[in-house]
Formats: sequence, C-alpha cells, structure tokens
Amino acid sequence: MTLPHRRQFLRLAAGAAALPALPRMALAQAYPTRPVRIIVGYPAGGPTDVVARLMGQWLSERLGQPFIVENRPGAATNIATEAVVRAPADGYTLLLLDTAGAFNATLYDKLNFNLIRDIAPVAGIVRAPSVLEVNPSVPVKTVPELIAYAKANPGKLNMASSGIGAPSQVFGELFKIMTGVNLVNVSYRGAPPAVTDLLAGRVQVYFDPIPNSIGYIRGGKVRPLAITSATRSKALPDLPTVSEFVPGYEASIWWGVGAPKATPSEIVDKLNKEINAALDDPKMTARFADFGGVALPGSPAEFGKLIADETEKWAKVIKTAGIKPQ
Repeated sequence: MTLPHRRQFLRLAAGAAALPALPRMALAQAYPTRPVRIIVGYPAGGPTDVVARLMGQWLSERLGQPFIVENRPGAATNIATEAVVRAPADGYTLLLLDTAGAFNATLYDKLNFNLIRDIAPVAGIVRAPSVLEVNPSVPVKTVPELIAYAKANPGKLNMASSGIGAPSQVFGELFKIMTGVNLVNVSYRGAPPAVTDLLAGRVQVYFDPIPNSIGYIRGGKVRPLAITSATRSKALPDLPTVSEFVPGYEASIWWGVGAPKATPSEIVDKLNKEINAALDDPKMTARFADFGGVALPGSPAEFGKLIADETEKWAKVIKTAGIKPQ
C-alpha cells in the first residue's frame, strides 16, 4: 500500500471506529427524554426515602425530566435491588443504595444478584453516623465506663437493634468484637419499638442513627456516649467519637445511586456530575446536616470502591458475630 493510500485508509478506519461512539454521545447529551425512576427499598418517610426525594428533586430541576421515587420495601432492600438489576440498562431506572446492600452480600446465602457485579456505581450522596446511647439508668457516662461496667456485669446489658442484620445490630457487634464486652442483642421489628423499650429501660444500649435519636438526646431521655463515625458530628459537636476510646472503630450509614450494570458510561458520568453538583450546593448540604449527614462526593469508581470496601469490612463482622437473617 502506497503512503497516500495508507493515510487515506487510516483516516477511514479512524472514522469508522468513532462511529459507534457518536450515537452514545448523542444519547447522553439528550438524556433524559422521559421520567426516571429511583427505586428505594424502604417505605416512604424514612432517611433513605428522604435522601432519594431530595436528590430526585435536584435532578428533576437540573435535567428537565421528573425523577420519581418508587418505594419497593421488603427483604432488607433485596426486592428493590433485584428490580433494578433486571431493569433495562438505559439510565431510566436507578437504585438508591445504602449500607444494607453491603450487609446483604454476606447475610443472604442465595441472592439472585451480586451487588458489586450487577450494579454500576453512579455516585455517593451522603454518609451519617449513629449514636452509641444508653438508658439514663445505666451508671455510665463515657465509653470507657460502659466497657468497664459491661465487663463487670457480663450478659446483663441488653443491646437493642431494629432488626436482624440492621445497622444498629452490626455496628454494635463491631463494638463488641473490638472491646470484648458481652452485650445481649435484642432484635425488634423496626426502630420505633426498639426506641420505646430503650426509653422504658427494658433494653439499655442502642446504636441509633442521629435522625432518630437527636430529639431524645436533647430532651434528656437517653444518654449519648459517642458518635460512631471517624470524626465528630456537627449535629452533636460536643460528643466524642467511639474511636477516641476504641482506636480504629468506625461505623456509618451511607447512601448513593446505582444503575443496572451495562448502563452507558456517558449516562453514568452525566448523573455523577449532577449529583456532585448537588453535594456542592449549600442548601443541599444543610439539609443533610439536619440529620448528621456529611456529603460523599466523588467519581463512580470511588463510590464503587466504597461499596467493595464496606462489603468486605462488614462481611468479617457478620461472620464473626454469626448473624443470620430470620
């Protein structure tokens, strides 16, 4: 092949190679052209639903199409996750992910999906700590005092959880593993009955998300000992972290957006850009701060790493504690 013909061939080849990318780029630029569903694995009104609706409203305003929250509670969010896994990978069905997805990979032996394999990470949104709190009748005011009291009274302190494998239980099990204390887990069907029994003194210890507990803390009905995140919370700035007394302890609930695995990267990147813009907006971050949340910006790859790291971390805790779903 002569040099001029070779150059012409290379130009044609390069042009042909670029052709498949053109429709994808045009698709991403036009997206969305119709309403988008955000599937939430919990009933309306809870923290996950609130996060989804805040972000859905932002995306609706930015992208010019409704982002509609669809609640599909049940099976510890597995029903919602499977619905998104099986949805067309076109960007019109999204999943509001939370920490439960990282737990479920180990809690359930037979899932019809693999979260890391079948869901494309889009963007993190926010993470929030829980509060290690006790009924005021427990004669402790600090984490070291709780550890000492629990060791002096093994098996006499009951630890509430809002369900088998719920964050309140798993965070408590990590505390038990790292401190060697014996707290007896008492599982309830949801947070309200757990809180009711904590207030009544029928259980003594609870790892409670800040949104649920802050009113009781301010009212003096429960005694907070520490925050479970690695750093102190602006919502309760005078409260120390558990890690100040138990080095390396960290436990927080996080939320983010996922999509079916084969969703075009151009659409994923567009959604990631808009979600990160929301996390840079003072009004949005102020709403998250109301429940102790801290923005979780980053790339799809960074959110994917968080999911993988959390899945590995909590798998060890769940296996060591022998937690099994009912």
